[in-house]
Amino acid sequence: MNIFGSKFLQVNWQDLVRGLVVAVITSFLTALLPIVQSGKLPTMAQLGVCGIAGATAAIAYVIKNLLTNSKDQMFVAEPKEDAEETK
Repeated sequence: MNIFGSKFLQVNWQDLVRGLVVAVITSFLTALLPIVQSGKLPTMAQLGVCGIAGATAAIAYVIKNLLTNSKDQMFVAEPKEDAEETK
């Protein structure tokens, strides 16, 4: 059973959606927190910076998943036994 999801240099949709949601929400809220703590409403420019932080985190997550195999090892190709099972 593959508990980690995608194979090396591949990303499946379920893993992609989950990761993107977590990355965007976390980075957006992290960037927004100091603005709200200052007691003022955020401006459009500040919201733009929050959005860029969310997009950057999402891109980083996708790159990380592309470079991780199904055994959760970064920069390592799929193990031979898994490659032979899919044939």
